[in-house]
Amino acid sequence: MTWSLLVLWMVLPALTFAVLLRLLPGDRSTPRRRAGRNRDRVRGHVAGALDRTADRLRRGHHRETAPDPFDALHVQIRLGIVAEHLRELEDDPHAWARAERIIASQLAYDALLADACRLAGVEVLPRAKGDPWERMREEVELAARGWTW
Repeated sequence: MTWSLLVLWMVLPALTFAVLLRLLPGDRSTPRRRAGRNRDRVRGHVAGALDRTADRLRRGHHRETAPDPFDALHVQIRLGIVAEHLRELEDDPHAWARAERIIASQLAYDALLADACRLAGVEVLPRAKGDPWERMREEVELAARGWTW
């Protein structure tokens, strides 16, 4: 009898706290999610290192009149990464500062779209930052020119 009371005395608070912790909203980080974040962080570091190396290589050379196709490829890859990041943020209802992170990611996406439009020869209209209609127009124009991301 005393053993059962002792076990009940230890197990009941643990179960109560476990249930309360499950009810609290927060970042439910799993090993797979942490690995995905680490992979994105490594991709970002590699992309930054490649950008710095490309800038160093270009400094001494004059710009050609035709745009470099690798610049277009780089922008396409970055657009895909930022678009995937936005999808993950929108699907995760428990992310901290979710709205601010979504807005910042959308502004980064808009800046990459403007770079892509410049490379593809699409006119970027002067609009307010984050204008969804301008974003859609630019995406449609780029898709019509064969861009994918």
